[in-house]
Amino acid sequence: MLKTSLFDYQLPPELIAQHPAERRDGSRMMVLDRVSGECEIRPFGTIVEYLSPGDAMIYNDTRVLRGRMYARKNGDPAGARFELLLVQALDPERKRWNALLKPGKRALPGVTAQLLEHDGSLNLAGDGFTVIGRGEEGTFTIEFNTADSDRLQGRYGHIPLPPYITRGDEPADAERYQTVYAEKAGAVAAPTAGLHFTPEILAEIAAKGIRESAVTLHVGPGTFKPVSVENAEEHEMHSEEYFLTSATAEIINSTHAAGKRVLAVGTTTVRTLESSAKPDGTVRPGHGNTRIFLYPPYQIRSVDMLLTNFHLPKSTLLMLVSCFCDREKVLAAYEIAIRERMRFFSYGDCMLLK
Repeated sequence: MLKTSLFDYQLPPELIAQHPAERRDGSRMMVLDRVSGECEIRPFGTIVEYLSPGDAMIYNDTRVLRGRMYARKNGDPAGARFELLLVQALDPERKRWNALLKPGKRALPGVTAQLLEHDGSLNLAGDGFTVIGRGEEGTFTIEFNTADSDRLQGRYGHIPLPPYITRGDEPADAERYQTVYAEKAGAVAAPTAGLHFTPEILAEIAAKGIRESAVTLHVGPGTFKPVSVENAEEHEMHSEEYFLTSATAEIINSTHAAGKRVLAVGTTTVRTLESSAKPDGTVRPGHGNTRIFLYPPYQIRSVDMLLTNFHLPKSTLLMLVSCFCDREKVLAAYEIAIRERMRFFSYGDCMLLK
C-alpha cells in the first residue's frame, strides 16, 4: 500500500501565490539534482544554462477556456444562480458541452438559464443554455442556444482560476494565466510550469540549438481533486484528452537516439508522453483520453528533465514528481523552498529536476 500521508507537508498559507510575478520570467527556480538531492535557487532565466545543443524541450500548448460563467435559472432575476464551468465541447459546432454546474441539485434536465453579464445583470441578447442531462465524472451536458460559444466566452466568460486563489479573476489574468505559446483551446486550468517562459527566453533556447515541440493535453477539473483515500493506489484519476503528433514523437525519439536529453515542461507533458511510451522509452504519436496515474515506484521513461511548479500536499502531481526523484529528496527540497519563502502553486515559483 502506498500511503497518501507520505506525500503530506505543511505549507504556510501566505506562501500560496495569489497573483503572478510582476514579470513572467521574474520567478525563482529551485534546481534539484535528482541523484544527489542537492538543490540551489536561481532566477528562472538561467534555465538555458541547464540545456545543451541537441537537447529537446517539450511543452503543452493547450489554451485555457474562458469557461467560468454565471447564469439565472429561467432568466428570472430572482431565480437560482448557477455557476457554469465548461469542460469539453461535445460536437463540432461547440454548441453542446460537458460542464460542471453549481448547484447541481437544481440542474434538472430541461432547465434553462440565461447568462449574466460581468456586472451580474441578465444579458439582453437572450444568450443562455438548456440542461440536457448528467454526464460523466459529476458533469452535466448543456446546450447553448447559439453555436457561437467563442463569442459567449468572450462576453460572459471568466478565467477559471484555481480554488486556492481566493480572489476573483482580474483583467490581467486573461493574459497571465495563459502560456505565451498557448494555441489549442480546451483546458480548464493552465499548464502552469510554462507560465514562466517569455518569447525572449524561448528565442535564447532555440538559438542554443535546443529543439522545441509541443504536445496537447487539455487539463480537466480533476487536476485539483485531492487524494482522499488512505491507499493512494485506490485513487481514481480523471480523464483528459491528449494529442501527440508524429513530428513531436520523432523529435523525442531522435533526441534520445543521439544520446541527448528531453526536458518536459510540466506534469501534463509527462502524463501525455508516458501515456504514449513504450517500455524502451520511445513514444508513439496518437490522440486519445488518458487516466494515467503515475506514482512511486514507477520510473519515468520518456523524459530526462522536468520543469514543474510546486504542488499541493497529497496530490497526484506531487506523486508524479516523486516518480522522477525520490520522495524524500523532493520533500526535503520543498522544506527548503518553504524556508526560503518561495511562492507556491499556479502563480508561484518553479522547480527544475535535472
